[in-house]
Amino acid sequence: MAPRANWKGFLRLSLVTCPVALYPATSDTEKVSFNQINRKTGHRIKYAKVDADTGEEVASEDIMKGYKVDTDTYIEMSKEELDDIALESTHTIEIDEFVPKTDIDTRYLIRPYYLVPDGKVGHDAFAVIRETVRSMNKVAIGRVVLTNREHIIALEPLGKGLMGTLLRYPYEVRSEKEYFDDIQEVKVTRDMLDLAKHIVEKKSGSFEPDKFEDHYESALIDLINKKRSGIRTTAKAAPKTGGNVINLMDALKRSLASERQAPPPAKAKGKKPRKAVSGQREMLLPISGKRVAKEEAKTQAPRKAEKPGRAPARSKKAG
Repeated sequence: MAPRANWKGFLRLSLVTCPVALYPATSDTEKVSFNQINRKTGHRIKYAKVDADTGEEVASEDIMKGYKVDTDTYIEMSKEELDDIALESTHTIEIDEFVPKTDIDTRYLIRPYYLVPDGKVGHDAFAVIRETVRSMNKVAIGRVVLTNREHIIALEPLGKGLMGTLLRYPYEVRSEKEYFDDIQEVKVTRDMLDLAKHIVEKKSGSFEPDKFEDHYESALIDLINKKRSGIRTTAKAAPKTGGNVINLMDALKRSLASERQAPPPAKAKGKKPRKAVSGQREMLLPISGKRVAKEEAKTQAPRKAEKPGRAPARSKKAG
């Protein structure tokens, strides 16, 4: 099922307007997440909003926003007052200007969204705006209000729709100078640079997101599935670190030698994408999968003879 729209309103370029909906282009819901539980009872921990002085729980309708002036002084703000200062961008994405994509510093990028026509009307106006931006090979800059905040949004064509990327304001981007000023000036010799370039050439390939695997996510799923099926887990030894590099030139030469022995990066053409980790949805089903099945097959016989390990997770759901 498609996710709910984060925002609905109008996209406007001068006098051309069409109804649109904004959807998140990324999601973290497939990642494994945890609840906090009471070690003694196995019950989920709940958080209550309480008065800092009286300790009494406060109802949602009695909670308002306040700007802290000093330790005990706040300037109170009601929802109505905040709504009154909301700009037109609350309901309309007004395209203010068009800029080359290369002009946008990547540090200003926050998160991507998909912008599509909302309903059956306005598709022609949407297409006019989309194709105009595409033909000009530029990015449209507008404003949109999300979670009571006005954001700058950069719009560019993506297939039949538009991709909108939220941008940071200048005050949100820190200057690199305060971090880079203490970096020493080092003269890199031509020989070192040539060796490093050879290493880069050996590791060069095309960007293929499907071949990336979240190893920590996979390890979490394996651990949870093992604990669900009662398989004993053992702690792994800490990985050995490489230590400090004494001779940089020697390290570059050894790195290049190891890269020459390694197989070249796989080409995108004809390569089957790696199966994505399905995350928590997989764990809602009975234990399955090749890796877990093999693990169970190896441990099935010994488990009858040995003493049982730690008890499996509580049957009571934690939340």
